[in-house]
Amino acid sequence: MLRSFAALALLVAAPVAAADSPAQARMRAAIAADAGRHVALLERLVNQNSGTFNLPGVRAVGEMIRGELEPLGFSVRWVDMARTGRSGHLIATRTGKGRGKRVLLIGHLDTVFEPNSPFQRFERRGDRAIGPGVGDDKGGLVVIVAALRAMKAAGTLDRANITVVLTGDEERPGQPTSAARADLIAAGKAADAALEYENLARENGRDHGTVARRSGSAWELNVTARTGHSSGVFGPSLGYGAIYEAARIIDTFRRTLMEPNATFNVGLIAGGTPATIDAGGSNVTATGKTNIVASTVVARGDLRTLTPEQDQRLRDGMARIVADHLPGTDANLKFYDTTPAMAPSAGNRALLATLNELNRELGLEEMPELDPAKRGAADSGFVAADVPTLGGLGVAGGGAHAEGEWIDLTSIPRQALRSAALITRLTEQPRSR
Repeated sequence: MLRSFAALALLVAAPVAAADSPAQARMRAAIAADAGRHVALLERLVNQNSGTFNLPGVRAVGEMIRGELEPLGFSVRWVDMARTGRSGHLIATRTGKGRGKRVLLIGHLDTVFEPNSPFQRFERRGDRAIGPGVGDDKGGLVVIVAALRAMKAAGTLDRANITVVLTGDEERPGQPTSAARADLIAAGKAADAALEYENLARENGRDHGTVARRSGSAWELNVTARTGHSSGVFGPSLGYGAIYEAARIIDTFRRTLMEPNATFNVGLIAGGTPATIDAGGSNVTATGKTNIVASTVVARGDLRTLTPEQDQRLRDGMARIVADHLPGTDANLKFYDTTPAMAPSAGNRALLATLNELNRELGLEEMPELDPAKRGAADSGFVAADVPTLGGLGVAGGGAHAEGEWIDLTSIPRQALRSAALITRLTEQPRSR
């Protein structure tokens, strides 16, 4: 174990960047000295179950992070979200002595793994850590803490104006979303730059920057039809039945609406006489017989788009297809908003350019833009319309949302150094508004 910690420390402490400023050199040294501490914090966070619906567990993870931020001079408060059916959010603020840009750091406390999941414990195998939420997003939380501690050691935290918003329901936002994300949206409006700490994207062994993410919304299709003996199907008295109508609608989506950066998955479907879906949209049931024309179909899916304009275009197209009924059928389509897109922007790309300038100074590889079709929705979508935003600043790993989720522990010091330098650079720049 000590040997592994030493390897992590050497990764950051090695004098690979002749361009290091004195502050950056101090950051590098502080992160190296804290390598073991960061892994121990990650282990504690992972071993505390914080599935979205484990409300006390989410709060417990928030208290762990409170214990990290308050000693750094942050004022920390817990925002209860009982009214949305969720645990709450941790919000921490630090008002520095400087007048530079105000930076918002975004992460989340919850995971997709509830207490009934068999996947519950942290495990280390060399430089790989395995555990529920180890990357999504507990590794990101550790990167935030490590970066802020490095800034404190380097003397750059004292002048910085920073807000940290860690939501407790990123994986399944509470309803209504307007209440569940009100504090995050307000923090975005007050900031000059936002940094989001979901998993780092890596392709072909190279780190990539996230300047855009697609939205995540849900849709529900309900089809009804005349029912009767199957011998009458396609005839004037019965028509085509609900299943043929649903098949027409969904296949027409596929044939006519596909375009870059847009997807409209069908996740659940049931047809019969009758078919039903529960209020949460996660369970469907159906009964019927082969010699009965189906009376009902229910289907539930998601819609992912890159811009508000694309989202509206796809919704309008889906609605037109649904309205063109086969004989003897009727159908309606509902949309449920969840997470808006983080559309690409000049401001987002400027943040990545600043990070790449720092990568060159720190002796780290430059990061090209990641194809946004390869990223899911995240809380950064709630602020990106109001403030330049850069995502994917957490740890590198894989298997998110599945048993066996893992991260590369050597990415913690690398990402912490990048963030400490980036936050410092941004908080030293004059405000533009």
